[in-house]
Amino acid sequence: MVLQAWIEVACILVATAVAASAVAPWLAAVFRVDADGGAANRCESWLEQLERPVLRLAGAWPVQEMTAGTYAAAILVFHAVGFGLLLAVLRLQPLLPWNPDQLPAVPWLIAINTAASFTTNTNWQSYGGETTLAPISQSLGLTVQNFVSAASGLCVLAVLVRGLVRRDSGTVGNFWRDLVRCTLGLLLPLAILLGLVLASQGVVQTFGTHLEVTPLDPSIAPDGTEPPPQRIVIGPVASQVAIKQLGTNGGGYFNANGAHPFENPTPLTNLLEIVAMLVIPMASCLAFGRWVGDRRQGRALLAAMSVLFLPFLLLIVRCETQPNPQLAATVPAVDQSPSRDHEGGSMEGKEVRFGPASSALFAVATTATSCGAVNAMHDSFSPLGGLVAMWMIQLGEVVFGGVGTGLAGLLAYTLVAVFVAGLMVGRSPEFLGKKIEAREMKMGMVVLLVPPIATLLGTAAACMMPSESAAAPNPGPHGFSELLYAFSSAANNNGSAFGGLTATSGFWTLALATAMLASRLLTMLPLVAIGGSLAAKRTVAESAGTLPTHTPLFVLLVAGAVILVGALSFVPALALGPLAESLQPVASAAGGGP
Repeated sequence: MVLQAWIEVACILVATAVAASAVAPWLAAVFRVDADGGAANRCESWLEQLERPVLRLAGAWPVQEMTAGTYAAAILVFHAVGFGLLLAVLRLQPLLPWNPDQLPAVPWLIAINTAASFTTNTNWQSYGGETTLAPISQSLGLTVQNFVSAASGLCVLAVLVRGLVRRDSGTVGNFWRDLVRCTLGLLLPLAILLGLVLASQGVVQTFGTHLEVTPLDPSIAPDGTEPPPQRIVIGPVASQVAIKQLGTNGGGYFNANGAHPFENPTPLTNLLEIVAMLVIPMASCLAFGRWVGDRRQGRALLAAMSVLFLPFLLLIVRCETQPNPQLAATVPAVDQSPSRDHEGGSMEGKEVRFGPASSALFAVATTATSCGAVNAMHDSFSPLGGLVAMWMIQLGEVVFGGVGTGLAGLLAYTLVAVFVAGLMVGRSPEFLGKKIEAREMKMGMVVLLVPPIATLLGTAAACMMPSESAAAPNPGPHGFSELLYAFSSAANNNGSAFGGLTATSGFWTLALATAMLASRLLTMLPLVAIGGSLAAKRTVAESAGTLPTHTPLFVLLVAGAVILVGALSFVPALALGPLAESLQPVASAAGGGP
């Protein structure tokens, strides 16, 4: 059964690589990255027909190129308007149509947290979807943000690529055109395709809102009456699941997210949802090689991501396919060996229809890609399994990472690696013919340091307030891990959680919202500034002393920079949480323990 688990994981990764290879040319054709653009290709002509009426309606036609400052201002305006509109939808929910259960307005603090979460592509949820939000709020509010927040991440990547491709240019593209093209030309068609496939496999997609179901085994009350029918919530689920996976958003229609049978009913839908999380981040690397005219560069960046991803994947699958030692010590009668009914291993907190291997792969994929969707309870993972999920987030969500922002973040690490390599050999650092100077390094360090600072400051503040640290009911290292995971998730654009944490107080809702907004904007805007700075430079001719940026050595250098920043930032905190928990002795069968 362990061999079967590894085969299952390998097949999913191969399917993802094939899908990414197919999407990469499509993604490369969506954005025009050079200054003059040349002759429009067939894809661009088709995209122009789609974008023209939308941009005219928005008053952004004819399209004018923007400077980096104007582009950044447009991003700020877009996020502010998106935040305000979503907040209005959540607060005005009882006055809107398609609210059959007459759900009340979302409380102010939860509404602010949710608006910040979905406009920043984080999708942290401090509420139960089916009990808090009406179908109108799920569709008009959350699903729309799932599309446009993901598209804004790809816009930032487009600016950074233009900075590397253009020469002596004062402009970096047009935000509104990039946003519309990415949404209508890439995300919407992929989401429609995936949504139809998911619906064919049993994921619910309907304008209906609930089902009245008679229990299969109704029990008769002492007075002879039968229980009332069970009320089951349904709605437009497949359309939201498709874009939450493809856009690395992660927010579920139901509280159980990807573990709910209406969101993820079968092993096939589980496979498709894992592939959907990884496909655009992988395809972005391959498209990068096409954009810069050297496909080796894209393959090198994909290799750097894979070097970081695969060892963690091997560790978490190994940990979760082993029996739970705590359960074996306290309840030895529980059979954790493989059988015809389940795969064996540590099944606590996992769905039987997926098993530990697929659950572990889903967990590392969702934390590596900044998606945050879950099909198992991360709080129930082994200490080292939980550490893998947490550290994948803490590395900056650049190991595949979010749509657009993942590769853009890795490019920031790449600039750091090039700068360090240049200092080591006494040469001016260059990347793809552009000199990396003080301005780019300052902006790059802001990108790399803001999320760790927000994570550690938020965790420290929670630990200093007993009333707020009590939101994590588990004692000792595991409780600390729940606090650390929450701020890691919010500050690094993920949205998943150790489910034991109750993050509904004023401190938690506002602190996490602040971490989400600060980290998202203070990483996107410096990346735009880097793109503008690079676009204004001339290309330097390659010489014998130029560091090749497509070799295995450079792949290891970039991966080492990512590990170094992650280790220096978070290893002390991880030592207090999952590492300390993994070293605790196993509780005895008589109930004794640490």
